[in-house]
Amino acid sequence: MAITLTQSAANHVARFIEKRGKGVGIRLGVKTSGCSGMAYKLEFADETAPEDVIFESHGVQVLIDPKSLAYLDGTELDFVREGLNEGFKFNNPNVKDECGCGESFNV
Repeated sequence: MAITLTQSAANHVARFIEKRGKGVGIRLGVKTSGCSGMAYKLEFADETAPEDVIFESHGVQVLIDPKSLAYLDGTELDFVREGLNEGFKFNNPNVKDECGCGESFNV
């Protein structure tokens, strides 16, 4: 099982943590939401929890709760710029279908 960051995503996370002045990494997860059933959760983590599964990618810690790991295993998180827009992009090999607006998915 593994979750990875591209170099671009790792650089963005590291810069943001440095700018905040605190943080141990990024926390990923899934929640029930949207028209396809699940949505991604992404937040900066200030501390680890005992139940966290921790991966390291390009020097950045990625924390995931065990329930979300089954849905995110093999995912690569990228940070992309498209025109004037920029943001994180989940490249999740487990996704079977996504809603039309791109906010939710199912596996």
